[in-house]
Amino acid sequence: MAVPLSQMFTVTKYVLTQKLTRVKRYPLVLMLEPLFRCNLACAGCGKIQYPDHVLDKRLTPEQCWAAAEECGAPIVSIPGGEPMIHPEMPAIVRGLVAQERYVYLCTNAILMERKLDEYQPSKFLTFSVHMDGLKDEHDLAVCRDGVYDVAVKAIKAALKRGHRVTTNTTLFDDANPERVRKFFDAMMELGVEGMMISPGYSYQKAPDQQHFLKRERTRELFSRILGSPKKGWQFNQSPLFLDFLMGRREYECTPWGNPTYNVFGWQKPCYLLQEGYAKTFRELMDSTEWDHYGTGRNEKCADCMVHCGYEASAVEDTFGTLSGFGRTVKLTVLPTSR
Repeated sequence: MAVPLSQMFTVTKYVLTQKLTRVKRYPLVLMLEPLFRCNLACAGCGKIQYPDHVLDKRLTPEQCWAAAEECGAPIVSIPGGEPMIHPEMPAIVRGLVAQERYVYLCTNAILMERKLDEYQPSKFLTFSVHMDGLKDEHDLAVCRDGVYDVAVKAIKAALKRGHRVTTNTTLFDDANPERVRKFFDAMMELGVEGMMISPGYSYQKAPDQQHFLKRERTRELFSRILGSPKKGWQFNQSPLFLDFLMGRREYECTPWGNPTYNVFGWQKPCYLLQEGYAKTFRELMDSTEWDHYGTGRNEKCADCMVHCGYEASAVEDTFGTLSGFGRTVKLTVLPTSR
């Protein structure tokens, strides 16, 4: 099973509590960005295009802990930039783990092996290693040769020390389905707990604007990749979200499910769009005009099928409909029955 039972229980309890108390909009995963600085310059990334005075900004541990408390989400994902550049990242993680939040530390793994001693293995901590395919595809995506091999070595070292490790993969228009399937095999052979995948969607600041996925292409690509899943594959995300990527389910965007907090504040309305910032989480929830966003409502959202907008929608389907619950149970118990 890709997600430990303790984590599944915590998330289930949290979501059911929100529903029983009739909370319409609630956060599921806090996207915490303590910095934008990175040690790579990936062509599809818009986070590193800021001027130096912004790239030099850092959230303090106290700001990170307070944001998690204020938000209340049971899961915290820490992207960037490259989080391991942050000199106080081990302290930030320790504080979040002390709050008993499930932390996914997203990393390109360049610094991971040498910094492993700074992190205590815990069921609350997972290294989420950015891997965009097999060696040739990954090194091309991150615009540097040799990064795939460094990441694989770091993954092996982390697993040997008892850490939870997953991979996260962004697929673009030029992805080859058979190569992606071989990549899944390779990651499972490494022994990672599970894999997370999402379609590449346009960052306005990204240097490469040619390979982001349109909706129809997303459905076609993911259907070819996931239509006949292999027995050993494990995915660390909602099976209904994968159905959505394949065009088998339709959802409306729920960006409040994955709120973003970074050096500017609480970002409106989501991780991808920058439509202003709020000083507090409550202000974000109360002042954002949520009905103005999503496919069919805003041209900027027209082709988006990204996890930060739709994975929370899939989780809501699991707990909000009998068909969603039944489908989730079936695909969790029998993942090859897709």
